[in-house]
Amino acid sequence: MEQLALLFVLLLGAVVSVPVGERLRLPAPVLMTLLGIVLALLDFVPNVDIPPDLILPALLPPLLYAAVRRTSWRQFAANVRPIFLLAVALVLVTTAVVAVVANAVVPGLPLVAAVALGALVAPPDPVAATAVAGQLRLPRRLVSILEGEGLFNDVTAIVVYNVAIAAAVSGSFSLPHAALDFVLSAVVALAVGLVLGWGANKLMDLLDDATLQIGLTLLVPYASYVLAEELHGSGVLAVLTTALFLAEYSPDADAVLTRLVGHTFWDVVDTLVTGVAFGLVGLELHNAIRTASGRWPEMLGLAAAVVVVVVFLRLLWLLPATWLTQRLHAKRDYDEEIPTSWRETVVMWWAGMRGVASAALALAIPLKTDEGSPFPDRDEIIFIAFGVIMATLVLQGLTLPWLVKKLGVESDTAAEKEFEKALAFRAAKAAKRRLKEIEDKEELPEELSEQLLRRAFDIGLRISPDLGDEERREAQEQRAGRLKKIRRIQQEMLSAARHEVLSARSEPGSDPEIVDRVLRHLDVRSLR
Repeated sequence: MEQLALLFVLLLGAVVSVPVGERLRLPAPVLMTLLGIVLALLDFVPNVDIPPDLILPALLPPLLYAAVRRTSWRQFAANVRPIFLLAVALVLVTTAVVAVVANAVVPGLPLVAAVALGALVAPPDPVAATAVAGQLRLPRRLVSILEGEGLFNDVTAIVVYNVAIAAAVSGSFSLPHAALDFVLSAVVALAVGLVLGWGANKLMDLLDDATLQIGLTLLVPYASYVLAEELHGSGVLAVLTTALFLAEYSPDADAVLTRLVGHTFWDVVDTLVTGVAFGLVGLELHNAIRTASGRWPEMLGLAAAVVVVVVFLRLLWLLPATWLTQRLHAKRDYDEEIPTSWRETVVMWWAGMRGVASAALALAIPLKTDEGSPFPDRDEIIFIAFGVIMATLVLQGLTLPWLVKKLGVESDTAAEKEFEKALAFRAAKAAKRRLKEIEDKEELPEELSEQLLRRAFDIGLRISPDLGDEERREAQEQRAGRLKKIRRIQQEMLSAARHEVLSARSEPGSDPEIVDRVLRHLDVRSLR
């Protein structure tokens, strides 16, 4: 019961942290981590009793699926080079450098255990990066790179982590065998992701019901993750593949209700799961405190050494990588999104916060090896990992808004408006084209045809008022004013109707099912 109460506290905190974060201009994940830290320091709050090997399977699939919904395959393909430099190359370099430093500064730490430490602190958290980027209104190109890096760096890190843990537990390591496992893990994950994505897409067509379709989207990420892991593949890569497939091939342009309800549903899931995940990160601080008891100076020194490596290695990597990418981009005219100034590069550097995946991997380290001996320096590894998480997530998360404001990095609103205007023009043009096709098949009165033609143009004008000339804009504004007044009055009328129908629920002999059916009809009418 205590664990259930703690879960409800985290869920409530997840909801409250969003408006509080908006008011304070701070990322909600950072606030939830601080809440978890406060709870961890209170004596009457119970310790988290969740098996470490269940944290990633429980939290990561919905978080990854929600993040992929905001991107597309084309965006990933266009940015494959900067994503590779960050999500694969930088993760491997960070793992190697952290392993060397940890092996040197932690007395008696075996190299394979140091590699496991390097792998679990190497990947920046995709959820924190996405939340921060969205709230601070960063340029879209930076958001795309941060999202791509966050989505794919866990794949590299978790595979390397698993290889290192297996070597530490078994006491043997083979580089060819490890490389083969890496390749097979990726192949299995891609196969599982594609098959489940194709199957889920076909099943959605058969269901033909918004409620069932949205319920299926919640089950598919978990099925993809678990099946891939059972087949010794990468669960993270499988979820990403499934989500990208569904994002590319699943949308039905006329499934309006499914799209609207699905968007709201996944916003709720994303908010609650993100809050719980980062709250758990803060709550796990008690493990680190217990480990450091009696030797704080030594443990803080070890953690500080790794924090310095993790933070500044990212900057040392980004500066030349960004310069090289800019040179290649200019020469070959790649359609990729890259930082355009040193200010944007600095923001990308400071946005490299560690979070849920690092905490879960640290807690999932086995207690013993195959020989029955304790896992080498497990407590020290966990303390250093949480030191990196707290230093990057809390310190960088709290100061990133100030840094963004100080450097003047903000989204390109002019370019966004131009793109919106282009889409509005295409939408209006498609509506006119369809009207012409209907007129060729059906005989419409001239007055009705002219009215429909104006409405086709209004489709684009309502999306982007800049689409029309000044005279048309003024006419549209007048029509919009009249429509706004009509809608206001209609909403008040519908509100009166809803109150009347709801009052019937408490009347003797009233059938609540029929009341709800009528109320749903009024609600749908209100949305229209």
